[in-house]
This record gives sequence, structure tokens and C-alpha cells, in this order.
Amino acid sequence: MHHISILIADDHAVVRRGLRALLETQSNWKVVAEASNGREAVEKAAELNPQVVILDVGMPKLNGLDAATLIFKANPKTRILMLTMHAAEALIQRTLQAGASGYVLKSDAERDLITAVEAILRNKMFFTEAASSVVLEHMRAGHKKKALAPDGDRLSVREREVVQLLAEGKSNKEIGASLNISKRTVDHHRARIMGKLHVQSVGELVLYAVRNKIVEP
Repeated sequence: MHHISILIADDHAVVRRGLRALLETQSNWKVVAEASNGREAVEKAAELNPQVVILDVGMPKLNGLDAATLIFKANPKTRILMLTMHAAEALIQRTLQAGASGYVLKSDAERDLITAVEAILRNKMFFTEAASSVVLEHMRAGHKKKALAPDGDRLSVREREVVQLLAEGKSNKEIGASLNISKRTVDHHRARIMGKLHVQSVGELVLYAVRNKIVEP
């Protein structure tokens, strides 16, 4: 029997165990790996090439939306499903921009997760009920006015990675080691980011990261 390979990424072990147990009730589905942060998810997706990747939005080192962007860019055939606590329009917009095929609230996972994975495997989109309402309202509003790009779109994926690590309290040297780039390159990114965002301190960057869902407060 052909197995469907799945990667789960969430920074809480108990959530990963619950998702694995739920997914593996399907006889031909197999969770081939778990990741506890976004960067690990990107690395394991590249190594294992799973058919489905389930990503928590709020993860350390690299958030789920930016991880989704990198995973989708490396392999557009990968089906990506986002898990989150919130049905916010900006998050749903970014989910679609990142290349994800679905969006499920954690509170709805027990009810919707299997259906969502089945849908994205058939190349269909899936949005949990609360998110569907937000998407519908956004589509209706789109006939009246063009949606503005979220503030986070001012930055490249690499710049967003740097912002997240700065917001998590990492030094420029630690960020360089994490991203496999030199401290000087990190310095350059940091200066460019602050210029783009017109901020003067790391404290302002942290506020920006929270407002734009790069990190969770």
C-alpha cells in the first residue's frame, strides 16, 4: 500500500504527539518526522521530501509562515497545512502568499485535521470554518478595494529570519551561527532592516515582530 508521508512541526511535544496519533489513525498515512521549530522543519522537509507538511504558525527560530515559504520554494509539490490559534485576516493572507494549501485552528484540529489533509492531497484548499468566514469577507471586500500588503511584506524572508532571531534575544554572532552567515552579514541585514522599517532600537524591532506575527508575545 502506498503511504502518505507527513512532517509535523510544532514547538510543543504534547501537540506533536496528539497530531501524530490523530493522523496515524489513517492506515496509509505515516508521520516520517517531527520538528520543534521552523528551521528544523525546513531542514527535515528538504531531507525527507514529505508529501504533506503541517506547520504551527508560532514557532521559535523561524515562524511557520516563513518556514512554509522556504519549503514551498524548494518543492512546490509539497502540500502545506498551517495550524494556528487565531483566525486573523492578515495571517490567512500570509498563509496563501507562503504557498500553503490550508489553514486549521488548533481548537478545530480534532474535527478538521483529517479532512484538511485529504483535501490538500486532492490539490484543493481547506480552511477551518472560522477562517473560511474571514476569507469570504476578504474576497467580498476585494471587489470594493485592493487589499494593502501587510507590513511584514516590506522585508525579505532572510530579513524576517534575522528579525525573529533578534526578537528572541539572539546576538548578531549567534544569529550568524544559526543562519550560517558571517557576523558582518548579519550587521548589514540589521542595518538594512532598521532603515526599511524606520526604527532605531531592537526594542522597536521586537514590537514590529509581535505586531506582524513574526514572533508571538
